[in-house]
Amino acid sequence: MKITIIGLGLIGGSLAKDLRRTKFATELTGVEASEENAREALKLGLVDKVVPLETGIKDADLIIVAVPVDKELEVLPAVLDGVDRNTTVIDMGSTKKLIADLVKDHPKRKQFIPSHPMSGTENSGPTAAIDELFKGKIAIVCDQEDSGPQHLALIEKMFQVLGMNIAYMTSDEQDHSTAFVSHLPHAAAFALANAVQFKEDRNIIFDLASGGFRSTVRLAKSSCSMWKPIFEQNRNYVVNSLDVYIQHLQQFRDCLKNNQFDELEKLILNANKIRTILDGGNQHFIKNEEKIVKLYTKEQ
Repeated sequence: MKITIIGLGLIGGSLAKDLRRTKFATELTGVEASEENAREALKLGLVDKVVPLETGIKDADLIIVAVPVDKELEVLPAVLDGVDRNTTVIDMGSTKKLIADLVKDHPKRKQFIPSHPMSGTENSGPTAAIDELFKGKIAIVCDQEDSGPQHLALIEKMFQVLGMNIAYMTSDEQDHSTAFVSHLPHAAAFALANAVQFKEDRNIIFDLASGGFRSTVRLAKSSCSMWKPIFEQNRNYVVNSLDVYIQHLQQFRDCLKNNQFDELEKLILNANKIRTILDGGNQHFIKNEEKIVKLYTKEQ
């Protein structure tokens, strides 16, 4: 399997590691706009070679687009314009609706699988790539009815090899859901980091910072070049999620302000229910191995 990965940062680099280790890829080609990242990726052995986009998309069986979502608006149409008719194309972006709409009428739309692997860290660049980043996580596949069955099957097989479970959603559902479980936590972390840095005696506060604070604000270290365009593209749903979050913050604040400690207790106990939700299974996340095997072995 000849695979080209466009964008050799945390996601692209981690994919390269796992696809090589599992032997899903027999040849890995990289496309990277940053010369420094390209050199680092080669030094780390993430890919076999780094080439220009036009060269990288030729003769590839699978092309993975793992660039920031604003860059993808330029890269994805160019990729679909230039790929062979049997090549499968997948993206890794955290926003989907704008991207899916961009190529919905493209003559090679059926070769494209819009996806979002729900995994990552606050670090970026090729050196941030780690083994098994995706294992046990959820891969969202969007608008699967608009993709060709053989292309969809290849991607389902890839996610299976990575140890991921698959959730099937529309692009709009994906953007709505991730606004709450991914984009809102990042926005809250950025706001919390700014709030603490606003304090005049912030150095003393940082000296006292414990594990709880560090784990809560960890996401604030995430790359601006990645997250600014995510917020821009999903701004409506992110604003909605922030409105809901602010409402609950105000409710918590008002309990303290008005000495309503019985109500405060109810809020905390209700919040504790999240443990049960996170520890339980969800039937919307489907891993249908029989379907994967059947479609993956179907003739092209």
